[in-house]
This record gives sequence, C-alpha cells and structure tokens, in this order.
Amino acid sequence: MAKAFDGIRVVDTTHVLAGPFASYQMAVLGAEVIKVESPNDPDQARMQGSDRALNDMGMGTAFMAQASNKKTLALDLKTAEGREAMKRLISTADVFVENYRPGAFDELGLGYEALSTLNPKLIYCSISAFGSTGPRREQTAYDNVIQAFSGMMSMTGHGDGRPLKSGAPVVDYATGTTAAYAIATALFQRERNGGKGQFIDVSMLDVALILTSSHLTGFLWNSKHPEQKGNTFPFATIGCYQASDAPLMIGASNLNQQRRLWTALGREDMIKTDNNQRLDAHAEEAQVLKKIIGTMSADYWEKFLQARRIPAARIRRLEEALSDSQVASRHVLHRHAIGTGAVDGLTVPVAAFSLSDSPAQITLTPQPVGAQSAEILAELGYGHEEIEALREAGVVN
Repeated sequence: MAKAFDGIRVVDTTHVLAGPFASYQMAVLGAEVIKVESPNDPDQARMQGSDRALNDMGMGTAFMAQASNKKTLALDLKTAEGREAMKRLISTADVFVENYRPGAFDELGLGYEALSTLNPKLIYCSISAFGSTGPRREQTAYDNVIQAFSGMMSMTGHGDGRPLKSGAPVVDYATGTTAAYAIATALFQRERNGGKGQFIDVSMLDVALILTSSHLTGFLWNSKHPEQKGNTFPFATIGCYQASDAPLMIGASNLNQQRRLWTALGREDMIKTDNNQRLDAHAEEAQVLKKIIGTMSADYWEKFLQARRIPAARIRRLEEALSDSQVASRHVLHRHAIGTGAVDGLTVPVAAFSLSDSPAQITLTPQPVGAQSAEILAELGYGHEEIEALREAGVVN
C-alpha cells in the first residue's frame, strides 16, 4: 500500500527536537527525508541522552528518538561549495525545514525568496522560538525557556509559589507536531493551486499559547490569572487522592460522572444537580473522597471505578505504563531488529495515530552523520572525483 507521503522529498536542516520531530512524522508516513548537518557541528541531540556511550558515538537517545527513516548528508553550508550542493538538492525537493535564528538562512542566500525562485513548488517551513516577525524574532530559546516565558510554568506547581516545568518537553513536541500539520496542509493546498509552494512560519511561543488556550481565554475574559493548583481541579471529583498504598487520579468530570461516582461510593447525599453547587462544595467533597479513597489500594479503586464508567488511574511510572498490554496493542512503538549495530533493539515511538490504508512505518534505523552523503551527491550529478574533492576540503564527510 502506498504511503501518505510517498514521492515527497523533505530536506531537513533542523536540530535538537522540535524540527527533527516534524520531519520524523513525515518520514514515518513515507516521505524521503534527508537530514543535512554540518560535518564539524552536527545536531547537538546526537550527544545527548540516557546512555553516555551512545552520546560519545553521536547516536544519543535524544537524537535517535526522532531519527529513523532519515538519510543523512553532512554538508558545510558556510562554504560556497556546500551552499551550491544545497541548492542542487533544494531544486529536487518538495519541502525544506529549518529551525535556526530567523534571517540566518537569508544571510547564506538560502532564505525563502531565494529558494522559492529556484524551486517555485517548494514549501519552506521555518521553526523558531518567537517566530519570524515581531520584536523578539532574533531571540533564541529552548522548550524550558518558552515554558517560562509563555506563563506555562507560572501556572504549574503545588501552590507554593515555585514554578514548575512539565516533566516532558511538551512545547518541543507540540511544535514539531504543529509544523508537520502545517506542512501537510501546505502540501494539500499545493495540489489545489497549481503546484505553488509557500512559506510556513512556526513559533514555539505561539504553540505554547495554543497549549494554554482555555486558561488564556479565561484570563482575557475576566483577568483571573490561572494560579498553581497542583493536582487540584475546580471540582473535587476530579483530582489526585491518596489510596492506602499509592496516589490515584480520579476524573469524574461531568454531572453524570459525578453522580455515578457518589452512587458507587454509597454517598448519594453528595450528588449535585449543577456545576455551581459542585464548585461551592469543593472542600466538603474533597474531605469525603480523601477519607473513602484512603481505605483501599489504588489498584482496587482503579478497577472499581473504571468498571462503573468513572475515569480513574493509579499513578504509574513510565516503565509500568510501557509494559501495559494496551500500549502493545496500539503499535505506537517500534523495536529495531537485532543486527543493526549500535542501535540493536532500539525502541522508538512512531506516530500517535493510525491510518487504515497507509499506516506509519519505520524502515531505516537512525544513521550516523553523513551516512548517505556520497549517494545523495551522486544523485545530484556530482562525480566520484568531485565528491572526494569536497570531502578533502571538509565540505562533506
């Protein structure tokens, strides 16, 4: 079965996480992704991850999490020869993705205006901290800095005034997902407008604001700032309670669910008929739930409540969540086969959705820096001697 992005060539010059994740989502759906890195200063994520030995090899787990299905070309874009090779590559591409400081690629002669003149069908996606416009356009940032700047950290914590970032780099992954969605949208539009490409501007700050949509909208309506509430929610029937052995998260959100909860616990007297009553009774309800939930184990309550269609889950560590049969049944993870060198048995996430006719799939392990340089340059018309000359000059490796 043909993949969703079969025949689409993506040139990816991004580094760290958000940009590489965007092209990775294209790659698992069939796009040919060529990752372009400097021979002397490759993607810094290659040197980061949970295994120091792999970091030293330039194959850190932070890199490999979103590196499968990508060919790699090591090309020094600071040289005229490197830029010429890039232009040849761009002339064959459908998509170009970069996540450097806005204006950096313009200075190299590789900005949108120059590349779209070379290749009018090109979709040029620029990912940056604050976007390509505005007074902060040239400032740089990572996920943690954007969480701090956007207000996300200030509303996260246990109410003790100390801000807290998310345990996972949610802004990075959301930015990568947003960029992949924008690219897919532009590809779809290109099919309808005669093959003309366009420029995509993705801002990590914009993404962070989208992630806080309900809080942002509430604040802009009545100036009520979302304060730190830890695991406490407006309704007491949503929240984290300590069972006899471990914490339990309950999610009886709507009126029907809270009715089922109180009925299941034998406390029909606590049932409310509207949400304002629930807001007013938060303290009383929380005390009742704290006392009841503390009498039994978290595992008992999870099974008890789920059996009665009341959302609930015992707090799990990552290793337990990954060992659950539900995860295995969804095929969201892929384990690379043994016999692939440094990445023997590497398991990575693929995609958070499933297409019935063109499922996401991994066919190529993460590659060392410049693994396909000679192959790609040869395809672009470079002869063997030319490639060797570029290699000797340090333009490629």
